[in-house]
Amino acid sequence: MPMLTKQTPIPFSVLDLAPVPQGATPRDAFHASLDLARHAEQWGYHRYWMAEHHNMTGIASAATSVLLGFIANGTTTLRVGSGGVMLPNHSPLVIAEQFGTLATLYPGRVDLGLGRAPGTDQRTMLALRRHLANDVDNFPHDVQELLGYFADVKPGQPVQAVPGQGLHVPIWLLGSSLYSAQLAAAMGLPFAFASHFAPDMLWQALSLYREHFTPSPTLAQPYAMVCINVIAADSERDARFLFTSMQQQFINLRRGRPGPLPPPVEDIEALWSPGEQYGVDQALRLSVVGDAAQVKSGLQALITETGADELMINGQIFDHQARLRSFEIAMAAREHLKD
Repeated sequence: MPMLTKQTPIPFSVLDLAPVPQGATPRDAFHASLDLARHAEQWGYHRYWMAEHHNMTGIASAATSVLLGFIANGTTTLRVGSGGVMLPNHSPLVIAEQFGTLATLYPGRVDLGLGRAPGTDQRTMLALRRHLANDVDNFPHDVQELLGYFADVKPGQPVQAVPGQGLHVPIWLLGSSLYSAQLAAAMGLPFAFASHFAPDMLWQALSLYREHFTPSPTLAQPYAMVCINVIAADSERDARFLFTSMQQQFINLRRGRPGPLPPPVEDIEALWSPGEQYGVDQALRLSVVGDAAQVKSGLQALITETGADELMINGQIFDHQARLRSFEIAMAAREHLKD
């Protein structure tokens, strides 16, 4: 894995959940993702990550490694990766073979981000893990096993990942709490925080990670990526309107009725109770919403406050062209930012 070093301005990357808007199909979502990835590559985004979710009709990225192959094949230089694969759902060997295959087909372009949550509800989690003895308590051991499958072959090694062995696919740990921050620090791995939906422990997690970081053969100093939501448009009013799709999505999640991404609405206040509004506002409070000037200001403040080495941007927007425009505005703002 190449050493990660801070750049000026810092790299911007994309998190894509392959959202399925109301009235669309997963196939539509896949082709929209490919179009966004191609534009992201042209605009200068560094990575394009996709996340594992299950039993959610509004998110089509369940077979994450398969979809990453589709994105990688349709782009040229963009790094592709998982943000993340939920490792307790899988055998480490299977994940090593999948990402070893990707890294063999697209050398130097593949990242493997790992999470320890199921990425779904309790019943679906049981369906996913029906034949597995693993659980989240084995997560550190599973990460270490996975690292071994990407390392150089050891004499007498009984099980190898083919392909995968010796490819040194970069592994990241992802989290929304302190656990993965501490583990990433102890193992000397890069760390990404999911503040786009769970911002409460962001600053504490970053502090723990940096304070306790132990250098490893692949990473000499801590490298932290912060993921946030950006909803940008040519006017603040348009951006606030587009943002109501994500707000509705979170309302529906809190009500236990996840579904396709809803179209935006003029009056979000009519759709939620005060308690629901508070919960959604808390979950999405690290969202930069507005026109180009507001996005620049919001991103600058976040980078200054967190000291992030890299910023990952999520944007659940109903209309595909509006989504493209949002990511274009965000990247244009990057050129005017300071460390």
